[in-house]
Amino acid sequence: MTTIPWRHVFAGALAAFFLLGGTLNIFASPEIRADYARWGYPAWFPYVTGLLEWTAAVLIAAPRTRLAGSLLGAGVMAAAAATVLLHGEWSHAIPPLVVLALVALNGWLTWTRKSVAE
Repeated sequence: MTTIPWRHVFAGALAAFFLLGGTLNIFASPEIRADYARWGYPAWFPYVTGLLEWTAAVLIAAPRTRLAGSLLGAGVMAAAAATVLLHGEWSHAIPPLVVLALVALNGWLTWTRKSVAE
């Protein structure tokens, strides 16, 4: 029986999160669209966010591009946290900040693994 390293499982979970998040943005509900409008973003912005999240998911899923995906995912989550913090929605900042920390951990694990392999 082959075992899968936990860092691949962790990266897979993050990729699944970004895949789901991207899908929820691209096929945004009226409530999500209203959030974007309240924050001052144009009507097309959920599509950009969703495509960035899908791209992060694909990059994180592949070990060779995982670091780039982690950086992209970190950027998306930092922007999400900044948006809600700037609008005084303090409790809404917790989820993107938690995911930002997890993506940073994934990037660090990927970076240290590549450093050891070189």
